[in-house]
Amino acid sequence: MTINSKIVSDATTNALQHSPDALFIILTNPLDTMAYLAMKIGQLPRERIVGQAGILDSARARAFVAMETGVSVENINCYVLGGHGDEMVPLTRYSNIAGIPLREYLPADKLEAIVNRTRKGGGEIVNLLKTGSAYYAPAVAVTQMAEAILKDKHLIVPASAYMEGEYGLTDMFFGVPVQLGRGGMEKIHEFKLDAEEKAALEKSAAAVKDSISVMKNLLKM
Repeated sequence: MTINSKIVSDATTNALQHSPDALFIILTNPLDTMAYLAMKIGQLPRERIVGQAGILDSARARAFVAMETGVSVENINCYVLGGHGDEMVPLTRYSNIAGIPLREYLPADKLEAIVNRTRKGGGEIVNLLKTGSAYYAPAVAVTQMAEAILKDKHLIVPASAYMEGEYGLTDMFFGVPVQLGRGGMEKIHEFKLDAEEKAALEKSAAAVKDSISVMKNLLKM
């Protein structure tokens, strides 16, 4: 984390020197923690900084569902919230195939396998590549986010945003449905969660908070 912290700190400072009105899309892991660091270093309003997380994880979930069902990925909508790590929260209740809820389309064991594979998707790529982590899918995801901002699309995607009370969370970056437009992060949309989903989200949030606390201690923030 120390090496990545220096990279993010230096990159944020340099970017703002040359482009003081820049918007930031953070990709470096630990994603939510590095987004938090960049915002604090740059003293940025939360609208100007988002982390690329859930949009990638949701794309992986869509791909796994397509592989399991034989349905085009274009007909599949998946939403993965939470921290960008093993504690991420795939919201199967809100995910669907052409409007049909995944929980109705797939048996519980198949759906659970997809959820677990989504959580481990990054590690699966690392093990296959042997020489590093994923790069193609994250690049596509970042491009989609940048295009949404540049073209003022008002596109809603799962991304890491600074929380100010949404989902009961404050002073941290966390993966939530974010609306992106020319000004950056325009709005955070809140799903109504059941007890199981809330518990999973709180567990994920606790892991992110621990990571941020470790960084603060290391950097004496």
